[in-house]
Amino acid sequence: MSLRALSVQDAKRLIDAGALLVDIREPDEFAREHIPQARSQPLSVLTSADVNVGDASAVVFHCRSGMRTRAHADRLAHAVPCEAFILEGGLDAWKKAGLPISTDRNAPLELMRQVQLAAGSAVVLGVALGATLSPWFYALSAFVGAGLIFAGATGFCGLARLLQRMPWNRRAVN
Repeated sequence: MSLRALSVQDAKRLIDAGALLVDIREPDEFAREHIPQARSQPLSVLTSADVNVGDASAVVFHCRSGMRTRAHADRLAHAVPCEAFILEGGLDAWKKAGLPISTDRNAPLELMRQVQLAAGSAVVLGVALGATLSPWFYALSAFVGAGLIFAGATGFCGLARLLQRMPWNRRAVN
């Protein structure tokens, strides 16, 4: 079973007519920026028939760009007892169309962006220190690279787990 993609305009009309809008991004992403009428239902904890649709006759799922919703369309279709759709282009398309969003600039950056910034900074620092002070600092870049390979192969990212425990991130997901 696959979900049909709706343009932003078609999705807005359907939502205005009573369809439920469900944001499948993680809580840290939702806290920073979301469509005002969207309900947060993270894909990471979604199980079959897990979305309470109330009296809505249809559900429109979305993520940031539309990639996650397309990749998990079958799973999402089975999570609701009614007709379901995907918002084509996700939150990015919604913003591009000039439709309203709620933004909390005080919320921390999304966890994966924090990981990218920390890992990238450590690699650049390792290379800069290796080139200027001692070649031993190249090991820092190698360590970060090995950690990224391990995270990609196993799905476990130690840096993400560490950053998730930081005080600014604990506040965002509670």
